[in-house]
Amino acid sequence: MANFFIDRPIFAWVLAILLCLTGALAIFSLPVEQYPDLAPPNVRITANYPGASAQTLENTVTQVIEQNMTGLDNLMYMSSQSSGTGQATITLSFIAGTDPDEAVQQVQNQLQSAMRKLPQAVQDQGVTVRKTGDTNILTIAFVSTDGSMDKQDIADYVASNIQDPLSRVNGVGDIDAYGSQYSMRIWLDPAKLNSFQMTTKDVTDAIESQNAQIAVGQLGGTPSVDKQALNATINAQSLLQTPQQFRDITLRVNQDGSEVKLGDVATVELGAEKYDYLSRFNGNPASGLGVKLASGANEMATAKLVLDRLNELAQYFPHGLEYKIAYETTSFVKASIIDVVKTLLEAIALVFLVMYLFLQNFRATLIPTIAVPVVLMGTFSVLYAFGYSINTLTMFAMVLAIGLLVDDAIVVVENVERIMSEEGLTPREATRKSMGQIQGALVGIAMVLSAVFVPMAFFGGTTGAIYRQFSITIVSAMVLSVLVAMILTPALCATLLKPLNKGEQHGQSGFFGWFNRTFNRNAERYEKGVAKILHRSLRWILIYVLLLGGMVFLFLRLPTSFLPQEDRGMFTTSIQLPSGSTQQQTLKVVEKVENYYFTHEKDNIMSVFSTVGSGPGGNGQNVARMFVRLKDWDARDSFVVNLLP
Repeated sequence: MANFFIDRPIFAWVLAILLCLTGALAIFSLPVEQYPDLAPPNVRITANYPGASAQTLENTVTQVIEQNMTGLDNLMYMSSQSSGTGQATITLSFIAGTDPDEAVQQVQNQLQSAMRKLPQAVQDQGVTVRKTGDTNILTIAFVSTDGSMDKQDIADYVASNIQDPLSRVNGVGDIDAYGSQYSMRIWLDPAKLNSFQMTTKDVTDAIESQNAQIAVGQLGGTPSVDKQALNATINAQSLLQTPQQFRDITLRVNQDGSEVKLGDVATVELGAEKYDYLSRFNGNPASGLGVKLASGANEMATAKLVLDRLNELAQYFPHGLEYKIAYETTSFVKASIIDVVKTLLEAIALVFLVMYLFLQNFRATLIPTIAVPVVLMGTFSVLYAFGYSINTLTMFAMVLAIGLLVDDAIVVVENVERIMSEEGLTPREATRKSMGQIQGALVGIAMVLSAVFVPMAFFGGTTGAIYRQFSITIVSAMVLSVLVAMILTPALCATLLKPLNKGEQHGQSGFFGWFNRTFNRNAERYEKGVAKILHRSLRWILIYVLLLGGMVFLFLRLPTSFLPQEDRGMFTTSIQLPSGSTQQQTLKVVEKVENYYFTHEKDNIMSVFSTVGSGPGGNGQNVARMFVRLKDWDARDSFVVNLLP
């Protein structure tokens, strides 16, 4: 095969260029993420039972739904939360590789059999099924910079005009709202109800009957008389809009003609639909949205689409309303990938310098250098074909592969130069002879390296998800390296290398002459040192055993973790008070923590977004969560924020 391309170097160049072009196209199509998709596909069921306690919710809603989630394909486990705010959440986790859409369909089918067993209030509220994860990829705070909007105005605008458009963005699994829209609040007075001998059922029936949109038909509708001159739809009654209209709802007409109105037994006002959340951004009233990723979606692409859509909506914000990114994970991912790319470029540059230092021939050094980008571009094509992504592990595999893939090209080049120097052959003939000598060795090296890394591709579970892409990347680079060494490298050697006279060597004078003499002297010293060690082998074996024992000792004492702890530029603080604590008590604790951050860590922290009523363990008045965003890594005094004392 090598002889074919030695005689047809242009064909070898065409193949290399095609490989580079497909790799370049693949780069722009590959998703970017920090790690391969590790989380199993999740489906989340959410149900609301207004006014119910956590225990009531557990008994009447959560357990009923869980008992019906049987017979689901590839289901690993399920978890549930029943909060004191009347919200039940059941999360079902499926085996990695399960189609999220198929999982959602199965869950919806099973849920239908449970719906008739749920309380009517839950059915009226609706039960949602979404393919989503549990953590936010974006937390967005909304604040009024000029104070023209209070927290309820902000929450109403966000819930009415922003939440739904963002939830329809491709890749968004669900959106948690840290606030609620306006609603007509009716606060009944039990004493007044009792004095009029009425019940809450009388009130709800009156509201439902008198606050309804009734369709009464048309004026001049068909069939009509011949001289009918007008056709119009008649609106007999519309939904009530103002507190006064609700106060005027008639609950009962007495025998003497007097009326009992809603305003006689209740206080009616415009307020929040729910008072479960209190949100603050840097200590100021705010509202917020937590964006969760759909199972199988790409984090980077989804975050970009959400922010693009948010920027479009921001053009129509009321004066003074602004959004702030309180928490996001994409900046760290971008920084990580950029660092790996820099390392990759540095590795290529260092490999070039080292090769030039030892080969001492620019043309000979250029040949392995050309092979590097060709192999890397081809590897990107393989990643695209396998449906993988550009992530820290695949990029690390490429960095590691650089040192291995240039070996094949260096072996070819050095052997060609050796043959030219020893036998005085032309570059073309020397390349033919060289490939006949080392072609089998190149294939053998690739097979040995593949035997080391291929088994990693067959690991199961989450470990397999992490290392599979790493393994395939490095094996692909090795295989492509051998192909390039047998196709492109011989063609380059035959056309780029200059002939050498028999016995001619590089680096006989100048810097390279000094380097070669110094290197040879050190090599001689090394050989003498090895000879001395061989004469006292028992002593050095004992030293080796001691070093091995020290290594085992240190290995056992080193901390272990599944993935490394990293400074991601942001973190969350979870607060949980004893059960029964009020919202105001929780808010006081939040204010103390905020004050600590703003006082003691002001040089490190950019912003703090706090939500009372929402926590990772569920919702309730006794829980809170704080999204803390740090300043850029190069703008901070300390590596991470110190823990609270």
